[in-house]
Amino acid sequence: MIAAERKDGHLLKLSRILREATEHRLELYLFVPGELGLNSTVVPEESFYHNAIHTSRTYFSDRPHLPLVHSRLAERGKLTPEQYRLSLSLYGYQYVVGLEQSCHDLRNHMDQVEREKVEEVVALAQDILSRLRRRVPADDTLRKYYTNIDNYVSWFTEQRLLSLVAHLPRNGDYKTVKPLLLEVSALERQHRIKHQYNTAHASDSLSRISNKMRLLRRLIEYPVTLKEKTRELGGGEQKLLKSVVTAVVMTTVSLAAYEVRETLGGISMMVIFALALLYALRELFKDDLRNTLWRWLRKGRPKWRRQYFDVHSTQPVGRQLEWFDYKRPARVPEEVRAARRASVSQREEVVMFYGSHSRMLPTRFLTGYEQTRESLQLDLGMLARLMEKGSHHVYQLKDRQVVRQPVEKRYLFNLVTREVQGQNPPVLQRWKVVVSRSKIVEIEEIPQQTKT
Repeated sequence: MIAAERKDGHLLKLSRILREATEHRLELYLFVPGELGLNSTVVPEESFYHNAIHTSRTYFSDRPHLPLVHSRLAERGKLTPEQYRLSLSLYGYQYVVGLEQSCHDLRNHMDQVEREKVEEVVALAQDILSRLRRRVPADDTLRKYYTNIDNYVSWFTEQRLLSLVAHLPRNGDYKTVKPLLLEVSALERQHRIKHQYNTAHASDSLSRISNKMRLLRRLIEYPVTLKEKTRELGGGEQKLLKSVVTAVVMTTVSLAAYEVRETLGGISMMVIFALALLYALRELFKDDLRNTLWRWLRKGRPKWRRQYFDVHSTQPVGRQLEWFDYKRPARVPEEVRAARRASVSQREEVVMFYGSHSRMLPTRFLTGYEQTRESLQLDLGMLARLMEKGSHHVYQLKDRQVVRQPVEKRYLFNLVTREVQGQNPPVLQRWKVVVSRSKIVEIEEIPQQTKT
């Protein structure tokens, strides 16, 4: 299953866990309103792929690797500092991802606050943090890694819990849940002050502390993130096609020029004009012919290859073929159109399609890991620039007075995903994404009807 959430601005983040199966297929269909006037000329496929689609993969394990055990092993010389850093980074990273998802779920279901669910998340967070802090390494090298990770997860925990307080509805168990969240947040802040993780100058400046924590987040993710190398496919074919088209066009033009000269005879103004027209036609049709043949030749074939490498061994651990192009709604697979389930005509919509087919090699993964977590960020900012500026007005009657309210124009996108892992049947999901010119306003998953 794929989890979707909106980030800052126009970022839409999709994440999934790739299980033990070595082959994975993913298809994304973004249904864009026709009124935006989107086409491959306005936003070229290559431009959108390179600027709006960002993917990353990290190691993932559902078996906890306790830093307490690894700290003891490191002190006994059975674990190198780099292995300890890797273990601790994975522990901290998976905690951050888990807390992020838990808080996101709570915020999406806050119509009625339930103290039990909030207490469960808080208790789990405190338990994981207590395991992390159960044994502080004595070695200075190991303590440096520990301090960075403990500093970040403490700050991140405080931020997530405070964000829950800020979005709590003022009903239900609000009066009892709020003090609990504030208490744990205060404990984490005191923990950082006690251990002098940050200078007073940094702590008092929101921009400084935020930038520092962003850097620590990158340091945590680096050891567990696979390196990537992307290569565009078809370079040799494109050069060969260009040579063949040029040879065919030049031969045709040369024969035509010879026939013109034989027909008109000698060198005259008529011959010169005829030759000029032939060479103008050559320049006009050469590029069009080459582009048409290139699109026909590459139709349905992958456009990019992405290779993954382990950051420590530098061994290749997998590869991925990727597609991206525009589709007419009629060309979209029937099961995807059925998942779209539009109540209005889809004929004016433009469909942006992204597909990937990956094959991983778990035997080359780090010892103990057979799974990866893929994060795909889709930046809709390039599409938002096509939206109309400003707002329109809506009139309401309030207390027998007509009130004019400005309303920002919003557009409804539909995102349908089709995922296949190994030999399992495909899983289809759909989201409604409400977008304005300034940000993603709302994202809502639409449950799929199950076949009986």
